[in-house]
Amino acid sequence: MAYDYDLFVIGAGSGGLASSKRAASYGAKVAIAENDLVGGTCVIRGCVPKKLMVYGSRFSHLYQDAVGYGWSEVEPSFDWHKLIDAVNTEVLRLNKLHISFLEKAGVELIEGYAKFIDPHTVEVGDRKITADKILIAVGGKAEKINIPGIEHSITSREMFHLKEQPKRMAVWGGGYIGVEFAGILNGVGTEVTEIIRRDLILRGFDQDIRSNIQEGMTKHGVDFRINTNVEKIEKVEEGLKVHLTGENAEPLIVDTFLCATGRKPNLEGLNLENAGVETVSGAIAVSGNCRTTQPNIYAVGDCIDKANLTPVAIAQGRAFADTEFGNIPRAISLENIPTAVFSEPEGSTVGLTEAEAKEKFGDSIKCYRAKFRPMFHSFTGADEKVMVKLVVEGNTDRVLGVHMVGKDAGEIIQGMAIAVNMGATKADFDRTIGIHPSTSEELVTLR
Repeated sequence: MAYDYDLFVIGAGSGGLASSKRAASYGAKVAIAENDLVGGTCVIRGCVPKKLMVYGSRFSHLYQDAVGYGWSEVEPSFDWHKLIDAVNTEVLRLNKLHISFLEKAGVELIEGYAKFIDPHTVEVGDRKITADKILIAVGGKAEKINIPGIEHSITSREMFHLKEQPKRMAVWGGGYIGVEFAGILNGVGTEVTEIIRRDLILRGFDQDIRSNIQEGMTKHGVDFRINTNVEKIEKVEEGLKVHLTGENAEPLIVDTFLCATGRKPNLEGLNLENAGVETVSGAIAVSGNCRTTQPNIYAVGDCIDKANLTPVAIAQGRAFADTEFGNIPRAISLENIPTAVFSEPEGSTVGLTEAEAKEKFGDSIKCYRAKFRPMFHSFTGADEKVMVKLVVEGNTDRVLGVHMVGKDAGEIIQGMAIAVNMGATKADFDRTIGIHPSTSEELVTLR
């Protein structure tokens, strides 16, 4: 049977863009459908605009820190509208850039929402399109918990378009999205309360990362309501009244309520049942090579809910294209993936946490850690700390995990990830000469 395309991709986010361009480079006839701006969550309303806002929020500390180094005190002012306009202008620039990349690669961009008619046919608007292979790369979306008044809340999607800076803001959720936005808003002068259902943020991260980031955020002025949950949100004359239950149940009055309690695969309206594509726990079920239960249909990225990170979606998309169109069979390992939390202070990690390592290897695990004031703050008077940690398997001396909290943690962990993935030992770290004076040298001098 003759098809309209060799490959049809649903979703022009990180995974979809990477796979479509790579497949086209092998000579495949490729089209990609998108009903929003091109670039996906990361570029449009995630990693990129959020990181730009993180940069903007950190200048407030520099004005204070400069005084200890001889600079005169200043009374800075912050313009929320200027930052938001600049961020969204950059997002639109990147959208156009990604469209141009598709054009150069020979990938046809079709605007609209694609839904399945059968395993080889999709409908986009009034068009019916056939393809030999179809890749689903629709990503995820923010999920709100259904409580009374939740309609008064916003998600991370709307954070980049707030017309006014909130004076008081509540953040519900202790994952990286809630933690990062709490730090951003706190940094630009908003009074921030973060509500978490446990005693520590960032569930799943190493305990030392969790406790040190939360301690640092508290010092910077974020008010944590731990072991606390939200009962309802009520619109009142003063703003939004947040009713709480649990350990810190005193009601809050805020201007803006950010619901950051989780995300889920964005599968609504795809009509997966028409194509025989099965789901498990709300995510598309795939085998090791990202093949769904329908042999000619594949899925990558957040919609399969394996490791929801932009570089993972890109790697999965390229591996799919290499395997199916480049005759270069390969798969992506989800072990030892480095990641960072762009909080204030920043955190980063690669490999096993201390708890995971002890569960897997028992008493042979050794941990090396240091906590200290970074040299930068020698004159600032700020109560800032850096934490670095190695998790080592004692019998083999192999470094199983590296964890850090402090400035530039996200930059430093990338090099550490190479070492961990190569199977470096603690002795390898010890033999490496450090860069002095720097924070990163602490990782090769731990005893």
